[in-house]
Amino acid sequence: MTTRIIALFNLKPGISAADYEAWAKAKDIPTVNGLKSVDEFTVFKSTGLLGSEAKPPYAYIEIIDVNDMGQFGADVSTQTMQAIAGEFQAMTDDLAFILTDKLA
Repeated sequence: MTTRIIALFNLKPGISAADYEAWAKAKDIPTVNGLKSVDEFTVFKSTGLLGSEAKPPYAYIEIIDVNDMGQFGADVSTQTMQAIAGEFQAMTDDLAFILTDKLA
């Protein structure tokens, strides 16, 4: 069964959207998509709230479709992924990783 992980986050003060997005496209997205345990990894930038002029509570959303959570644990423990995780955490704030299962 595939587990979908949804990550919600903002950027830390002083981190520009351009810098984060360039890093995500060059390093984060290709590296995570290369993991055996990941079927698909996508990153989205929030653009608004439907029917509202209010600012979205999170600037970015990541969707990680994991085909094997045991393998995912091993994959994210590698030196390469630990470096990516460290860079990610240095740029992000208000981070929440939500584990999900599809209802139907």
